Amino acid sequence: MVELSREDFEHLVRSALDELPIELTAMLDNVVVLVEDTPPPGEEDLLGLYDGVALTERDSTYSLQLPDRILIFQQPLQAISPDLDELARQVRITVIHELAHHFGIDDDRLEEHGYG
Repeated sequence: MVELSREDFEHLVRSALDELPIELTAMLDNVVVLVEDTPPPGEEDLLGLYDGVALTERDSTYSLQLPDRILIFQQPLQAISPDLDELARQVRITVIHELAHHFGIDDDRLEEHGYG
């Protein structure tokens, strides 16, 4: 298990976001990525969570909304990672997985592409 400070873990999340193609990041609309220590009670296995309205579900009534949230959970990601390289890889996978939900991609399709 790898243990990082919040600052170092947030750096891994920022790095994962920085690695995304500019064409993809340009399409991010009204979304914020946050780091939390742990998932909600009863959801201890979650590595990340998308909370919002996917772009594919927004219509003309979508306005003046709080930003969608992508939550990345530090403790479970650290717990499954034996070293820093694996932690960085798991963070990238989780960030991509949750961003995909923002774009309306479901879990089945993500699983097909190795991001399940």
